[in-house]
Amino acid sequence: MATQYKKAAQVAGKKKQGPKLELTEEQKQDIREAFDLFDSDKDGVIDYHELKVAMKALGFDAKKAEVLKLLKDYDRDGSGNMYWEDFYDILKDKMLERNPEEELKKAFSLFDDDGTGSITLRNLRRVARELGRT
Repeated sequence: MATQYKKAAQVAGKKKQGPKLELTEEQKQDIREAFDLFDSDKDGVIDYHELKVAMKALGFDAKKAEVLKLLKDYDRDGSGNMYWEDFYDILKDKMLERNPEEELKKAFSLFDDDGTGSITLRNLRRVARELGRT
């Protein structure tokens, strides 16, 4: 009987390990393209402004304090710049931390501006107008 409790305690104490999350090739390419696009002088590093805009382009609206902290934490040579490898590691982690359900709810709420819980033709027309599609 004691061994059953011991075994149950061991099983309960183990953390459930899910599959290792990895980026898709498309996500990796998106990160590379954002870095290359905003590395305007093509020197393999990006500065504060380039980092902030690149993160925003990838869907992360980072505040000034967060961007400055990232630069401070990853500044290898005191230049105030970030190298590609560090940029990739940071954005990879941020992408893997995203909650798809929350992202979907946020996107839905952009259409459902009247809070009805459904997207009507009126909602679609409004979005189309805002995007200049009508």
